[in-house]
Amino acid sequence: MPERINCIQHPRRSLCLVIHVCATSVSRESRDARERKELISRGARSKPQSKTMLTWKLPRLVTVQQVPKVFHEDSIICGYRSPQSSATACILSLFQMTNETVNIWTHFIPTWYFLWKMLSMLFCHESLHDPFLWPLLVFMLSCCIYPLASTCAHTFSIMSTQARHICFFFDYGALSLYSLGSAIAYSTYVFPDRWVNSLFHQWFVTCAVLNTIICTGMACYSRLGAPFLHYNQLLIERFPEVARPRFSKVLRTTAFGYPYFFDTIPLFYRV
Repeated sequence: MPERINCIQHPRRSLCLVIHVCATSVSRESRDARERKELISRGARSKPQSKTMLTWKLPRLVTVQQVPKVFHEDSIICGYRSPQSSATACILSLFQMTNETVNIWTHFIPTWYFLWKMLSMLFCHESLHDPFLWPLLVFMLSCCIYPLASTCAHTFSIMSTQARHICFFFDYGALSLYSLGSAIAYSTYVFPDRWVNSLFHQWFVTCAVLNTIICTGMACYSRLGAPFLHYNQLLIERFPEVARPRFSKVLRTTAFGYPYFFDTIPLFYRV
């Protein structure tokens, strides 16, 4: 009742109070609307950033004319990954069709198959102390190493020219290591009875080790030559693979074929 009388007695003061309250509410509403607009604009700006953070962009593929000559593959004109790619880009390229996709997946899947077979033999066999089992495990280990090394070589060889050579050097070494594992298995399980404990049988694995070293060196030479004589990043034409491609192919084929024929001598004899 007193407030009502006060308003009647002082109409001008009450009118000012009403105007002040209305102005305050309007300013609050305008400030709230401005804050909502700022939040919406911030969200609109941050939305593309979060989208780019959550999504991966596949690398762009190029043609044979857009990569250096050292990266060229016979009869392949497109589907090349961009040189100087990062390790992340190399991994992402596994999920798109490139000139290396078939090579990568046809080696990556058998790696896990041979690893599963080796572990199943290792844990299911009751007598691991049996020396007759270990040559088979060594052979299975070589079967796991060489496709895995080939997978890594084909995946990361596009990072740089130097990385390409290093990756394929490991690939050649893994293939030679597989031939050594085959020789160990043949020496234990395949040799004819009349050859057992002969001079050839006693030196068979030793010769296989020498073959592994020599053939790995031959394969590496077929790609890069002797580094202290041929290697120069500015003169890649001096590489045997580029300067003498036929000689390089013959040398590399010999490096891979000779260990196979040597290791299978006992098998051919039995056949």
